[in-house]
Order: sequence, then C-alpha cells, then structure tokens
Amino acid sequence: MIRAYKFLLRPTAKQAQALSEMLRDHCSLYNGALQERRDAYRHASKTTVRYGEQSAQLKEIRNFDPERQGRWSFSSQQATLRRLDKAMQAFFRRLKAGERPGYPRFKTVGRFDTVAFPKDGDGCRWDSIPHDTVTRLRLHGVGHIRAHRHRPVKGRVKTISVKREGVRWYVILTCDGVPAESLPATGRQVGIDLGVARFLTTSDGEHVVNPRWGNRTAKDLADAQRHLAAFPKRTPQRTRKHRAAVRRVAKLHEKIRRQRNDHHHKSALALVRAHDVIAHERLHIAGMTRCPRARPDPDNEGKFLPNGAAAKAGLNRSILDAGWAQFLTILANKAESAGRRMVAVDARNTSRTCPTSAGGCGHVARENRVSQSRFECTACGYTAHADRVGALNILDRAGLALRGAA
Repeated sequence: MIRAYKFLLRPTAKQAQALSEMLRDHCSLYNGALQERRDAYRHASKTTVRYGEQSAQLKEIRNFDPERQGRWSFSSQQATLRRLDKAMQAFFRRLKAGERPGYPRFKTVGRFDTVAFPKDGDGCRWDSIPHDTVTRLRLHGVGHIRAHRHRPVKGRVKTISVKREGVRWYVILTCDGVPAESLPATGRQVGIDLGVARFLTTSDGEHVVNPRWGNRTAKDLADAQRHLAAFPKRTPQRTRKHRAAVRRVAKLHEKIRRQRNDHHHKSALALVRAHDVIAHERLHIAGMTRCPRARPDPDNEGKFLPNGAAAKAGLNRSILDAGWAQFLTILANKAESAGRRMVAVDARNTSRTCPTSAGGCGHVARENRVSQSRFECTACGYTAHADRVGALNILDRAGLALRGAA
C-alpha cells in the first residue's frame, strides 16, 4: 500500500525565513519556465518547450544566480519543473477533449505553498528515531528542522514535500510498502446516502448531523473579508495592518478546513470499523454544483427570465460546505487500509424507488418523494424517511453489483 503521512514542523525564526525564501525562489523558477513556454509558442512559430529542455538549463540558471537558485536542491527544482509540465499536459488534454482548457497561470508568492523532493536523501532527509515523537527533517539550504511525529511512519519513505498552510509548516511523507491493517470481519453491510440537511443517513436508519462548518463561520469570515477589501488593491508595499488582515482571513479558512477534515475522518472511521461492505452513490459533484444557464427573454432583447440562480447558489454552497468528495476519498482510503470493500452505485432514482428489501414494491415515481424528509409510495403506501429509503436502495444496488461481479 501507498500512504501519506503529514506532520507539523516547528522551525526556528531563521529556519522559517529560509523556508519562505525557498518557496519564493521555486515560485520564481516556475513562473520563469512558464513564461519561456508562452514566449516560445507565441513568437517562435508555435514551438513547444518541454521538460527535458528546461531541466537541461538548470545548471546554467544555478550558476547565473547562485544566491537565489544555486542554494537549493537540484532535484527539488526539477520537481518544480515537472509540476509545470504536468499542468501543461493537463491543459492540452482538456483542450483536445473539448473541455474548458484552463491555461496554467503564473503563481504569486502567497499561492505557491509546496516544494517537493522526489527522493529521500536527495536534498532532504527524514531522520526518524523509533519510540520518539521528536524527529528531524534535514533540508538542503535550511538545516535540521524539528518535526512533531504524532504517529509511527511505516513502509519506506519515497518522496518528501514541505508545505505552508497559513503560518504553519508541514512535511508530507509518501511511503510505499505500508502493510494493510485489516480489521476483523463484522458480517455487516451498509448503504449511505449523503445529503445536505443531514450529512449522511445509513440503511440502518442512523443519521449523522451536518455540522455546516462554513455556515457557522460565515459571519466572521464575511467581516474579515470586508475588512481586507477596504485596503487598496494596488499599493507599492503592503502595510502591517494589511498583512494582519490577510492572516485573519487565512486563519478562518484554515479553521473551517480543519474542522471539516476532522468530522470526515471520524465519520469515515466509524463506518469502516462497523461494516465489511460500504455502498455509496456515484456522484458527479462538479455537475451538481454547476450554475444554471441563463434564460434569455424572447420578448425583451438583452433581458433574462428568472432561472433560480440565487436558490441554486445556496444549494451549491451547502454541497461544497459538506465536502462530499473529500469524505468519499477519506472513506475509500480507510476502507482499503482496513481491508473493507467500497461499492459505488448509480445514483438515479434512489430516493424515488420503493425499497423491496424493506417490504416495498419497487415502484419508481417522482411523486413518491413527498418532501425533503418524507417518502410515501403512491402504489403500496409504504412510508419511511426519504434519506433512509435512498440508503436502502443504494445497498440493494450494491448487492446486485456484488452478485454480478461474482
């Protein structure tokens, strides 16, 4: 198995300044490489510059600017150029597929937060001592940084990344050969229905509340963003008050992210420990949160008819605040580590079908869903909570999928 470990770094003030300079110089390298690709395509008869050509220039760049580029690891700079190359490849892939291409953008220093080291021992070294929570991370050009290792690292460390989140620094280790820690079998299967009113409902009738972390902090976040917006957008030098306003907004966003992540981990762990098979809907969240199309008014040129954009915007915020995609990713990772099985089924009409496994008739109709929480079959009269009906149908479809695979 491949697993990632994330640990908090505790750099000194001098080391934190060196880490910031490392991000700044790698950001400059990224932007310079992107500018070279743009200029070559525009002014040299649509010439494409590739990673190999830019990587071959690194030695000259380091010799030309030893104070900024020559002080950092050569392999980490190659990883930065590979990062740009992957972004360009993704751009051309989307362009050929007819999707929104999204050309790679230049990075500001505040948005370039990660530097990767492709190999442990090449510009970086993870010094781990068994049975000791204090570990050192050695970085070329920075020194030995204390890391709080709150859990043991298993497997072999392959890649190391240093990431800045707000005012904190983290190290992310990617390890392979991590042994799976299978949990004992429970003989239980469950279907889960993700929602907005409730975060999820199981086929057993259990409900997990939706904390709505973003909604809880919306007022404080709006005040902080309003205070930040009051500063001039283009000033030659940012003031101390402006930097404090930026930190306040970033801190609130980080708080919401940590709260949501903690809730997802705890909910996923409870499901994995109690069930052998977990079924869920196959959701296309990007399509679910897409803005509705404008409806031109045929009688008044230049005007538009109501399309429910305001209500859809509120629903989109609720879906994104719940973080379904992140939760399913966490659930899949924990299930793989514990030896559990995840089954994704078609989401169509799961909340409109009368569940046969609970004594229903299998009738499918839009009218069966009376309200957000009430289900009443128009054919046989079966009534239940609508979210539980959806979870039961998800579990039934997972059973059919498992029998078909067998």
